[in-house]
Amino acid sequence: QVRLVESGGGLVQPGGSLRLSCAASGLIFSINEMGWYRQAPGKQRELVATGSSSGSTKYADSVKGRFTISRDSGEKTTYLQMNSLKPEDTAVYYCNSEIWRSGDSWYRDYWGQGTQVTVSS
Repeated sequence: QVRLVESGGGLVQPGGSLRLSCAASGLIFSINEMGWYRQAPGKQRELVATGSSSGSTKYADSVKGRFTISRDSGEKTTYLQMNSLKPEDTAVYYCNSEIWRSGDSWYRDYWGQGTQVTVSS
């Protein structure tokens, strides 16, 4: 079984910073993309940032210059460093990854359970 477990959410004041982590575990043969999505109340889930195994990254326009996605050397953990946070960044943040589980024939999409980020004074 493959799991994605997020951590690092919480309450922060506007202008503050948070760092989210997402760790993949299980019988994993390979991981391609790892990324972050968010969903605010009453809104659709949206892309925040993704990073591929080749090192390329993609960001939503709303977070460019403020958020940075990275992966550890073992490439099973991804991080989202969030700086200069704004109230509109408040949402549940979900980790997403394309993972090739041992025994499977190709990559499948996996999601974490989500972590709440609240930006408020």
